[in-house]
Amino acid sequence: MPVNLRSPNPAEIYPIAGIRLGVAEAGIRKANRKDLTVILLDEGASVAGVFTQNRFCAAPVQICREHLAGAGSVRAMLINTGNANAGTGAEGLKRARQSCTALANVLGIASNQVLPFSTGVIMEPLPIDRIEAGLPAALGDLRADNWLRAAEAIMTTDTVAKAFGVQLMLGGKLVSVTGISKGAGMIRPNMATMLGFLATDACLSQDLLPTLARELAEGSFNRVTVDGDTSTNDSFVVVATNKAAHTPIDSLDSGDGRALKVAMLEVSRRLAQAIVRDGEGATKFITVKVEGGRTADECRRVAYAIAHSPLVKTAFFASDPNLGRILAAVGYAGIEDLEQTAIDLYLDDVLVAVHGGRNPSYREEDGQRVMKQSEITVRVVLGRGDAQDTVWTCDLSHDYVTINADYRS
Repeated sequence: MPVNLRSPNPAEIYPIAGIRLGVAEAGIRKANRKDLTVILLDEGASVAGVFTQNRFCAAPVQICREHLAGAGSVRAMLINTGNANAGTGAEGLKRARQSCTALANVLGIASNQVLPFSTGVIMEPLPIDRIEAGLPAALGDLRADNWLRAAEAIMTTDTVAKAFGVQLMLGGKLVSVTGISKGAGMIRPNMATMLGFLATDACLSQDLLPTLARELAEGSFNRVTVDGDTSTNDSFVVVATNKAAHTPIDSLDSGDGRALKVAMLEVSRRLAQAIVRDGEGATKFITVKVEGGRTADECRRVAYAIAHSPLVKTAFFASDPNLGRILAAVGYAGIEDLEQTAIDLYLDDVLVAVHGGRNPSYREEDGQRVMKQSEITVRVVLGRGDAQDTVWTCDLSHDYVTINADYRS
């Protein structure tokens, strides 16, 4: 069961002017499940993406990068679940291109105006015939209010669909932001085995989108981890349809630019945290805050050392305050001149360690009280400076092993 994560509220998922979504059951891996999604963008939309840093990236990731770098404007996105089209070599690239061409031919656009996305099992051929056969049903289902169905259709091992939205006023005009994502395992930023799609009807030039997409990813999806694995397929796409009637935003540092970024970052973070809350077998949602570093980068390294440690994560699952494991992770995070006598450690409101050693007033029952909670904050104070950073993770349970052992069957 996900950790304090409810199903999306349809009233909080807003249609975005200039975008329609359609879903179909194409039988890509399993029958009778939504697994093919088409997203159509009106002409004039601005689009940018951030993709996995895994060098063994999937064919659709390679095609997306190529198409976004080209001169053509993006008019459609094609998403399939059940098959990652990764580890498939030249044939995988060929089939990813075929899927773009098939959709482009129906829509009367160029194939490089289509972005393909795949998620699912690695090293199996993409069933292009099933995708092509499923396109008419997906196109027949096109609606502006189909975000929730699309969120369901991109799920793999997720147990809950992930969709959120907000609205704000820009220049006296109502602007909407809506996003969907999928992901539960093989999660490690740079990014993770996740797909994320975030859209707004705000007026924002194409020149600003790449920077905005990177900043949103850095503040959200690149701050989560479930198991430390970096996927072959992770993709995060940001769309601005330019349909709202406000004065176009010409700088992310303007008042409207900052307000829009805050709203989009809120949705991005909720989507990213939902992935952790729905982590495979997760029973606890854990915030790791590292403060007092010389740089944000070293704070982040310490936070990930804690968040990735199997010993730490299993201790959280067992509600066992074996907190020396956290200090050990801080020590191997790679900060060569770290002074252990400057470090303090908190578990929620409980001060566990002072100056690198056990707090004389710390009681085991206090630590156990916190460890039994479904939401826990680990706070490490390095005592080296003023920098800080935060990472979100979950525990590691028996069910994580079961889910991943049985994934292909």
